[in-house]
Amino acid sequence: MTDRLEETVAEFIRRHRLFAGAGDVLLAVSGGADSTALLHILTALKTRGCIGADLVCAHINHQLRGPASEADEQFVVEQARLLGLPVVTRAVDVRVHAWKQRVSLETAARQLRLAGLAEIARARGCPWISTGHQKNDNGETMIHRLLRGTGFRGLAGIRPARQFGDLHLASPLLCVRREEVLRYLGRRSLPWREDATNVDVTYTRNYIRHRLLPCLQAQARGDLVEELSELAASAKRLSDRVEREAQEAWPKLMEPTADAIVIHAPALAALPEIVAAELIRRASADLTAGGSELTEPHYLALLELARGNLSGKEVSLPNAFAARREGERIHLRRIPPRRTRRVLLTPLVPAPLVLAVPGTIQIPGHVIEARVLSRDQVDAAELTGDKAPGVEYLDLNQVKLPIVVRSRTAGDRFQPLGMMSDKKIGKFLTTAKVPRGVREQVLILADREKIVWVYPVRISEQVKITDKTHQILRLAIGGP
Repeated sequence: MTDRLEETVAEFIRRHRLFAGAGDVLLAVSGGADSTALLHILTALKTRGCIGADLVCAHINHQLRGPASEADEQFVVEQARLLGLPVVTRAVDVRVHAWKQRVSLETAARQLRLAGLAEIARARGCPWISTGHQKNDNGETMIHRLLRGTGFRGLAGIRPARQFGDLHLASPLLCVRREEVLRYLGRRSLPWREDATNVDVTYTRNYIRHRLLPCLQAQARGDLVEELSELAASAKRLSDRVEREAQEAWPKLMEPTADAIVIHAPALAALPEIVAAELIRRASADLTAGGSELTEPHYLALLELARGNLSGKEVSLPNAFAARREGERIHLRRIPPRRTRRVLLTPLVPAPLVLAVPGTIQIPGHVIEARVLSRDQVDAAELTGDKAPGVEYLDLNQVKLPIVVRSRTAGDRFQPLGMMSDKKIGKFLTTAKVPRGVREQVLILADREKIVWVYPVRISEQVKITDKTHQILRLAIGGP
């Protein structure tokens, strides 16, 4: 019997031409409700001839939840076996990756999951990877991007189909809501796995899902998830048109060379600003292998360079790039390294040191002490901000021991107290207008998953004291 949700997904696949020309499609299945529904829906559509591609099931084991992670993997293998699908599993060490790359567990898991899926897809000859994102996920993604700052491209949310290197990512469930997915599983009496960490609101995505979106919905006149979905569709239409116009203009304005992209300035200035900005974004992304970090001030500076008679003027850009106006041309290229001597600061901590809890260590110029206290042992006034200089109080249950003390390294990120997402420490310190002398002397205190304190500036949002805190970790840094 045909299920109405399966029909909805089949129409969505046809409308967006998902899996077009695909030999095989790799299904990313975690074992949760959404990906389990994806597995069964696409298998049903394949059986009915709505999908011509063959299906392969893939599961990435993040190894974050011990036996529960192993049970998730076994569940996915069994579901694929029951459906007669080949299945490939892969284990990744998220904690080690997060530690080495100085990123959050969320970011590390996403990076390793995508890399693992891409590797499996290439090995199995699958040009398409299908994920279980649905409308609610799309709304949460849009809110997350708004919190970090985004433009119309970001407001397009999760696209039904998007390029991922030489592969394609597809999200055929974006036409249905989380509640519809759960009702489908119920109608079919299909089991799925529950991840206990999905209710932990210390993770940004979970906070948006369980706290922020319900709060916004309570104040909204209509259905917020549906309205966000419609906004994403409108932003995608705008983005698609801008990209088409930029694609048409590219060969007329842009001249790639061995080490630069040369832009015809008057022609760039004559374009609608939104199209000109897209061309600049593409040029920067090409030169940085997709790693463009341009922001609005950079776009405005480059447009001013194109519009004015500014021959000889140069604009500095992120990733050691610069744009220089020469006559009617703008040369966008990497800045060659200067041959001047550079004075390097001696690291405060030559090598990372483990701080026992409780315990004390000494480094040049500082003594660092860790004490464990009960809630009753700490004056309430200290917890609300009236504490001694160099002292911070953390929720011990949110700290994943051991704690390591080290110097700051390139690429360090953390979630500052009071913020919804992680930030590069360098950008955070600059935005917070921390004096250069202080920036150069910060200490990093990190547990095995994340940075908990950028001394002497701020602790992490993830370890703050809350009403549920019972055990407190008191960290004090002072003179020798």
